[in-house]
Amino acid sequence: MGLAATIFSGFLLAILAPFLHRLLRGKTGWVFALLPLAIAIYLAGFHREVRAGEALRAAYEWVPTLGIRLSFYLDGLSLLFALLISGIGALVLIYAGGYLHGHAQLGRFYSYILMFMASMLGVVLADNLLALFIFWELTSLSSYLLIGFNHEKEDSRSAALQALLITGGGGLALLAGIILLGSVGGSYEISALANADGVIREHPLYLPALLLFLLGAFTKSAQAPFHFWLPGAMAAPTPVSAYLHSATMVKAGVYLLARMNPILGGSAEWHYLVTLAGAATMLIGALLALPQTDLKRLLAYSTVSALGILVLLLGIGTAEAAKAAMVFLVVHSLYKGSLFMMAGAVDHETGTRDVQSLGGLVKIMPVTALAAGLAALSMTGFPPLLGFIGKELIYEAKLQAPTAAPLILGIGVIANIINVTVAAIVGIRPFVGDKRATPRKPHEAPLSLWLGPLTMAAAGLLLGLFPGLIANSLVSPAIQAIRAEEIVLKLKLWHGLNFVLLLSVFTVLAGIALFFARNFFRRLAGRAQGLSFLTPSVWYQKGLDGLMGFARAQTRLLQNGYLRYYLLTIFLATMLLVFFKLVLPPGWQSLEKFAVARYYEIGLGVAMLLAALVALFSRSRLTAAIALGVIGYGVAVIFVFYGAPDLAITQILIETLSVILFVLVVYHLPAFNRLSGSRSRLRDALVALLFGGMMSALVLKATNLQLHPTISGYFAENSLSLAHGRNVVNVILVDFRALDTLGEITVLAVAAVGVFALLKLKLK
Repeated sequence: MGLAATIFSGFLLAILAPFLHRLLRGKTGWVFALLPLAIAIYLAGFHREVRAGEALRAAYEWVPTLGIRLSFYLDGLSLLFALLISGIGALVLIYAGGYLHGHAQLGRFYSYILMFMASMLGVVLADNLLALFIFWELTSLSSYLLIGFNHEKEDSRSAALQALLITGGGGLALLAGIILLGSVGGSYEISALANADGVIREHPLYLPALLLFLLGAFTKSAQAPFHFWLPGAMAAPTPVSAYLHSATMVKAGVYLLARMNPILGGSAEWHYLVTLAGAATMLIGALLALPQTDLKRLLAYSTVSALGILVLLLGIGTAEAAKAAMVFLVVHSLYKGSLFMMAGAVDHETGTRDVQSLGGLVKIMPVTALAAGLAALSMTGFPPLLGFIGKELIYEAKLQAPTAAPLILGIGVIANIINVTVAAIVGIRPFVGDKRATPRKPHEAPLSLWLGPLTMAAAGLLLGLFPGLIANSLVSPAIQAIRAEEIVLKLKLWHGLNFVLLLSVFTVLAGIALFFARNFFRRLAGRAQGLSFLTPSVWYQKGLDGLMGFARAQTRLLQNGYLRYYLLTIFLATMLLVFFKLVLPPGWQSLEKFAVARYYEIGLGVAMLLAALVALFSRSRLTAAIALGVIGYGVAVIFVFYGAPDLAITQILIETLSVILFVLVVYHLPAFNRLSGSRSRLRDALVALLFGGMMSALVLKATNLQLHPTISGYFAENSLSLAHGRNVVNVILVDFRALDTLGEITVLAVAAVGVFALLKLKLK
């Protein structure tokens, strides 16, 4: 299949999706899921080579003149991410077919989500930073289309725009960082830059490049203070939320940090900036999740917290932290995708996502309840699920943090306690207790809605019981790619009685206690609403409103509907730019052309100026037209003075025709009226004089410059021998610049056809 084919096959199917959906109808999701499933199987076949330290490469010439290639690279890190993207993507496509069954735009939805999947695969498989950036931006664009899929709703459009502006702004910062890094490292190939890490960290541009890369990663992975766009993205259909939170989009920033760790990591700046952002996001996401009652918003804020954990671990930078990050990446992808799909199934069958309106669904939706329970237990870190192993590794990594380990551990324990509570609220609370009345009569979801969550939840249990299935085949090679060193990983459920185990037990018990006291904290959060003006989302909205207000103001100023103001703006801007370019730089030369003017040339110039003044102050249109003709004939005389009789003849013919046409047109029109005041006329006269003087100075300055050898000698020598013509100007127009002349003739012909059509229309 090839690495490029795994990516572009997704784009191809995205193009064909609307047409194929018309043929496949209800089976579309199942059929489309075969593609990501095939990609997952294909990529998984390279696990032995990747495990042995080999990397699969593919490169195609892209911009050969700049030495840029479209290159792809499969190592342990990209393999792990690609398997999560493609594997979960197959389940999401099946789920979407059931969740959006009968939707009028389902074919379009498949097109968007397949483009989303292919773009994400491009991000994790790209070896060229510029190619990575293109796929990076395609994930932002496709997520914009997916979040705003229900475009008839205002909140969907607003959330989509918010996500696009924040992640798109971060993408521009990332592009600047890529350009800086490419300049410093001498290459845009990630694999080549990884071998020049020492040079990059010692370069003066290291810190600006690092900040730009971090800004791109933090906006994409919803790190504080950019975290607020992610809960807003819940306006998207649930299949999008499940995919976006589990394996795509938000994990792109995490992937970028992991991928760039051998290149930009290892410095004090990396450690402090990444660790601080991760710790703050971990705690903020957990605190904001606790008062929520909507299933999807609960899960969204818990995702923010989980992303903070991943970023924090990458910031700590130790081998133990890298192990914990990669294991938790798998853990989070499995339980979060399962819980989101479960929330969608519950909403689909009951008509509500409000956890306070749900209860007693275990007997009605037993399969969904089983999936939710397993996923929730994995989220709490309960044995024997993989989440338990992941939580212990996280605690161990925090204990070994090189700086501020007690503080990091304390914040982590608080966040994990809240996440245990959130897991209980989302995965257990809707299914236990007394049955409650819901907008729809609930029943078990169809196969397409519970297959995905049950598969991922069961995978969390299976990998918890047998962690060796992924320890050395997937996780260990990913850690080696992050650390750029050989790592042997051993995963097991039981590590004996130790401090980490005590922390795990305390976290679960405290989370259960907090679950029963959750209403108190909800009321407490309600009292804190008065501080909402401090939140980044409010400042984002204020900034957006201010930007739109500025846009309206400048539009009223610049697009006011008056031609004279448009011309004034153009003239003043041009004069300002020419002034800064020609006058301010050193080396300005005086205008020496006036010194060689002859007396008859001066007389001709004075006559033309007098004619221009007559045209300006004349109250008769006929007199103004004749004065303009004098100026044109004066130009013809200048051509004669400087040895261009053919141009003079052409100018005389054109000027005569123009004067005749002007006279015929304006003869019957009334005299000029003064419609502007004296101040406006004085202003216009001043601008006209300055602009005319500027153009004169610019022309005279240009005649003093000779940047390249003159070509007039070439035309004079070759006009007769090559083009068999003695009139050099005609030969240039007809032979040497034949295409230019043909283009001008074509323009005139088109204009003539247009005039003829207008005349025919008028006659009718």
